Amino acid sequence: MTINLTLLVVMGAMLAIGIYLMLERSLTRVLLGIILISNGVNLLILQTAGRAGEAPLYNEDLEAGDYLDPLPQALLLTAIVIAFAMVALVLALIYRSWVLARQDEVTDDEEDRRVAQSIGAHDPEEDDEVSTETSEFIDSMDPATGSIRQVDPSERAEGPGEVER
Repeated sequence: MTINLTLLVVMGAMLAIGIYLMLERSLTRVLLGIILISNGVNLLILQTAGRAGEAPLYNEDLEAGDYLDPLPQALLLTAIVIAFAMVALVLALIYRSWVLARQDEVTDDEEDRRVAQSIGAHDPEEDDEVSTETSEFIDSMDPATGSIRQVDPSERAEGPGEVER
């Protein structure tokens, strides 16, 4: 079996860049990371298939080494379908995030802040105003209709997920 060094380098670069992009907080970059990782894995599966050979049908004139293994082809098709489903899911998450908060960046929610504060890893003075505005915006949405309603600051009661400030 001969190994194409160019495909291995391209595959390694795609996986490295994809992992780097998936560690970002922007959902668009996470989507690009998923696409790069899935294409890198597809190249890996293509490399494991080996050289091209005859169709995997029995022929008395051919030896066993002359046949093409159909398993990597089936795995490649399955990987393409799974990657398509993941891309569709992340696109739906990006769209929903944009509709709700007009941003595609994942922010810490109140539960994340509460857990981080309970273990002493979070400084409450480092909270940015964007995440506070986003949580107030989401609190002002009517869950039944998705429309925005005006909320009087005096009617905002502290729920179990609220952090005392």
